[in-house]
Amino acid sequence: MPRVRAIWLLYRREMVSALRERTIIVNSILVPIFLYPFLLWAMFTGITFVRGQTEGQASRVAVVAWPSGHEDLADEFGDEDEFTLVEPVPADPDAAIRDGTLDALVERRPAPADGLAGNFAVRVTYDESTERSALAKDRVTAAVDRYREAWLKREAEARAVPMARWEAFAIERRNVASTRDMGRFILGLMLPLFFVIMVAVGSFYPAVDATAGERERGTWETLMTVAVPRSSVVTAKYLYVATFGCLAGSLNLIAVTATMRPVLAPLMAETGEPLEFSVPLAAIPVMLASALLLAGFVAAGMMLFASFARTFREGQSMITPFYMLILVPVMFLQTPGIQFSMALAAVPVINVTMMVREAIAGTFHWPQIGVTVAVSLAVVAACLWAASAILRVEEVVMGSYTGGLAGFVREHVLGRGRRPRRAAEGGR
Repeated sequence: MPRVRAIWLLYRREMVSALRERTIIVNSILVPIFLYPFLLWAMFTGITFVRGQTEGQASRVAVVAWPSGHEDLADEFGDEDEFTLVEPVPADPDAAIRDGTLDALVERRPAPADGLAGNFAVRVTYDESTERSALAKDRVTAAVDRYREAWLKREAEARAVPMARWEAFAIERRNVASTRDMGRFILGLMLPLFFVIMVAVGSFYPAVDATAGERERGTWETLMTVAVPRSSVVTAKYLYVATFGCLAGSLNLIAVTATMRPVLAPLMAETGEPLEFSVPLAAIPVMLASALLLAGFVAAGMMLFASFARTFREGQSMITPFYMLILVPVMFLQTPGIQFSMALAAVPVINVTMMVREAIAGTFHWPQIGVTVAVSLAVVAACLWAASAILRVEEVVMGSYTGGLAGFVREHVLGRGRRPRRAAEGGR
């Protein structure tokens, strides 16, 4: 009990000190709440604005000779809001499309010899890398399709052939996924990445502050003189860093989920396919547990790297590689077809990310979840043990060690220590 009380007192000290630091409050609490909702709003608002600007412009189209007998096709290009016919046709249409003076070229092409009399093909030349030209291609294709359907209907009526026979076969699409299923699918692709980033951001500054910050303020030596084991000091600092990481991840999940629908409302209104963004109630405990596990691993890893930093700037540079390392594998997990297998459940960070993604979809693979919890706890325990072992070395505690984590492993774990200075000088 005395040791537990000591850890609690040290943990409370760390939390009170952190709540007085503006940088930690901003990065661990305010950024998770506002950053990604704001970025989503800015991104989709920009997409809507650019699309509106592009769609409000008439596409400049040049037509090479209307097909004989199909002069009515010109009526499909008569909408001045959509098309502006360029006459005469430029001498070099491809160059005109590339330099932006023409959006698309429509050409009549010969139809197959055994086709229907009066049939023809249409070739549309455009520049896919230009938004305006790509929109012109879509508009031309839609106009030709409308005319084609009307022409086929007239031909079928003239021959007294039902349209069902004329078409030979038709394709019907039916999506069995509900609006809720589609909303959870999108959340499952986006939230895990945001979740990992925010947990890492929330842990970053507290981890540096708990180690390098103490040394830079000159309070580390005083803390080491407290009549408690160093393992208790490490545990209290670890709990402080993990608390802010878990808080950042949880706040970000809540903020993004709550703002997803109003942010996407303008785009969903255009497609006519409303989505319902909600998280199953059964997923909330799993997601909270995921936040704890991920924050526990990230906090332990960051403290391990930051233990050798003597200044705040050194701590940032030492933690950054670890920060980038935990983000790289998550980016490859956004592919929808990846399954939460036992192999992935044994990989730190990836396993927790997959657990969040599956929980959002309402799927719970309990064996994989059990393996994820066991692996995460084992990794956290190993990192904490390593951090305690590192802080038993006086050079590290006093901030005079300059070898970093790799040098520490080489000298104190593998036994490849540096030669004494006198021996080195005597051998010259």
